[in-house]
Amino acid sequence: MTSYSTSLQHFGVPQRLCSRCRRRPSREAVGELAANSTAQEAEAGRLEARVEEREGGYWVLKEKFRAGINLQEKVKLEKDPMSLVYEDDGIRKLAATPLEEIEASKSGKDDIDVRLKWLGLFHRRKHQYGRFMMRLKLPNGVTTSEQTRYLASVIQSYGDDGCADITTRQNWQIRGVQLADVPSILDGLTAVGLTSLQSGMDNVRNPVGNPLAGIDPLEIVDTRPFASLLSSFVTANSKGNLSLTNLPRKWNVCVVGSHDLYEHPHINDLAYIPAEKYGRFGFNLLVGGFFSPKRCAEAVPLDAWIAADDVIPLCKAVLEAYRDLGSRGIRQKTRMMWLINELGIETFRTEVEKRMPTGSLERASPGELVMKQWERRDYLGVHPQKQLGFSFVGLHVPVGRVQAVDMFELARIADAYGSGELRLTVEQNILIPNVENSRLSALLEEPLLKKRFSPGPSILMKGLVACTGSQFCGQAIIETKARALRVTEEVERRVAVTKPVRMHWTGCPNSCGQVQVADIGFMGCLTRNADGKVCEGVDVYLGGRIGSDSHLGELYKKGVPCDELVPVVVEILVEKFGAVPKVREEDHEAVPCDAKYLYKI
Repeated sequence: MTSYSTSLQHFGVPQRLCSRCRRRPSREAVGELAANSTAQEAEAGRLEARVEEREGGYWVLKEKFRAGINLQEKVKLEKDPMSLVYEDDGIRKLAATPLEEIEASKSGKDDIDVRLKWLGLFHRRKHQYGRFMMRLKLPNGVTTSEQTRYLASVIQSYGDDGCADITTRQNWQIRGVQLADVPSILDGLTAVGLTSLQSGMDNVRNPVGNPLAGIDPLEIVDTRPFASLLSSFVTANSKGNLSLTNLPRKWNVCVVGSHDLYEHPHINDLAYIPAEKYGRFGFNLLVGGFFSPKRCAEAVPLDAWIAADDVIPLCKAVLEAYRDLGSRGIRQKTRMMWLINELGIETFRTEVEKRMPTGSLERASPGELVMKQWERRDYLGVHPQKQLGFSFVGLHVPVGRVQAVDMFELARIADAYGSGELRLTVEQNILIPNVENSRLSALLEEPLLKKRFSPGPSILMKGLVACTGSQFCGQAIIETKARALRVTEEVERRVAVTKPVRMHWTGCPNSCGQVQVADIGFMGCLTRNADGKVCEGVDVYLGGRIGSDSHLGELYKKGVPCDELVPVVVEILVEKFGAVPKVREEDHEAVPCDAKYLYKI
């Protein structure tokens, strides 16, 4: 093979000809060589790590990369948020300080509005001043009756200000928390094996897995051990992993264990897809999926395969590449896919490969184990487990909202009929596993299942998802949860639907309700009604798909006033989904039963 000199490689001139290449190079050639050298230097500079480890283990943005950084990055530079965990009993001191005193300084305001998010605490300044939402870590959505009772006791203590939500990442969020109570709540979480650490802001969010893991007769792999390992790694066993607490933005991960793709891999920053290679089980990898106001993108193949033993090293390598190289400028352009697009997938892959323990990364396997032609199964209702004589029961939780009394009852039922275990899903529902078949009839007669959390909801209700909305969230433009229920109930009065239709609501363009993966999505906005007055409205999305043929929905209609939405949805269902109009008498019910539970009225 002919060798090439470094300086002449660009031109493809063999070394053995160099002695005859004595003519002065042309001006064009010199210019091209200089440009190439400059480009190589620029690329090398772009691949320089932007953060460095400092005393105490904190990772800090280097001085040379601080120009043009966003506000959140400035807050992190002024004081590392994890100092509230590690330094001088930080959270206990903050919790003991009167709110008025905290508010007297910019640093204090930044503590309660920004830095506390590293502890999973979100100040509801706009709608519940002085109250916090607390987000947990619940890998694979698996929780226990003991944990559920503890969370119920916390929100019960806050009366009408307390409630809980199931999130679209198989997780609990509890509401109404007061700052003074946080240290004791954190102690209580530790006692029952829970943590809220690193669940908000620029951290790794709850690892998602198959909600049927370990009990599904058709599962590919049990995702629970992998999700638990990922969560333990990310949080250093709930003590805080300082090497991963200064990411450019939030970061989502999931492990796929089913043909149904309940885990929604295409909207995660990193997704592990089961695949075999050389007779070994492992995972192909997808990277970069995300939603944001500026852009939504499906994850793309990294063209890499890892053995199952390398799940954590691979995760670490991807996170470190993102931490080191990701942009920290315009906040809406800092998710990992922006970095992938900037570098190109091959360069990004090389950076991940460099950070693997072996310095190498195998190419993707052609032997993916997820079946491409697969009809997604409904997990609501009663279904047999792989364990002979046992079943799991899927319960529909209307838009994911629960009260303390509901949680106490769920814990009791899990103990009485199952193994004391509950599982949350990304569609905001709950599964009770390990129910002996002989106990199923009694379980189905429980008042909670009859009145609140039905195992057999209507077709439209079973696919309904809604974010927090303006009741609690300061970023939401519209109220979502009660409105989603009211609109759906009214639509069901007008049309008969024969096949599942997934409808998602989100209160703002951040799309926490994931409207782009829904058959019909509603994104909150302000618009004008027929009288020209500003009112709450939605942008309507159509065509989102989940599963092996996943596809993000597209904008169908902008600025529909919420009060005029029902006929629009009816029209869509008839024209696009084969719904049949009902002949009905007009009725004028006030607040639907389910909506009452959202507001305790």
